[in-house]
Amino acid sequence: MATELQMSSSADEVDFPYRALSRSAIAAILLFVVALLGLIPPFEPLLTLAMLGVVFSLISIRSIRRYPNEFSGLGLAKFAVAANALLLVGGIGMHTYVYLTEVPPGHIRVPFYKLKFDAEPDRPTQTAFEIDGKDVFIKGYIHPSSGGGMLRQFVLVGDLGTCCFGGQPKSSEMVEVTLTGGQTIEGGMTRRKLAGKFTLNQVPRKQTDFDNAVFYRLKGNKVN
Repeated sequence: MATELQMSSSADEVDFPYRALSRSAIAAILLFVVALLGLIPPFEPLLTLAMLGVVFSLISIRSIRRYPNEFSGLGLAKFAVAANALLLVGGIGMHTYVYLTEVPPGHIRVPFYKLKFDAEPDRPTQTAFEIDGKDVFIKGYIHPSSGGGMLRQFVLVGDLGTCCFGGQPKSSEMVEVTLTGGQTIEGGMTRRKLAGKFTLNQVPRKQTDFDNAVFYRLKGNKVN
């Protein structure tokens, strides 16, 4: 009887061998899930993880086909390669479209880093002088010291590090924003898009709760 059980067990092992689920396929799925955050501004760089997900998926497919008795998960790997590729192409396409269409007509796109002076003593940059009095489009974060709730006036900074973890921002890292037309905006850690007239202060203005004076002002006529 024992011999028959042993023979049956051995036969089952031959007919139904254990195969490990491909780790590369699992990794590709995890990369896809994390890369989904890349659809949300300002986490666009996370989309590059989808490219890595495609690579891991292809490695998994190759390994499973080469060693079919040792690895399983071919369907999972095929799904991962399709999902990561679609996310990569679709995400890049979406962000490209937004980038090409987000600036209002007659406005100049101004990356925030173009306003930051990297040397000491701090002073306005050449770009700030060039756009003084012009309509601009700029992205940034509302500094927590501006207050909470619905705001009509606030200080805009260039990144989350300056906003929440960088202490007191330099004068060239801040833009004093005043919204026009009765508009308000809710404070928070979401990146904001603003369009309006940029002004370079002839005399730096002091802001409550900020150690450094403000070089730049923006009268915002469009908020997103």
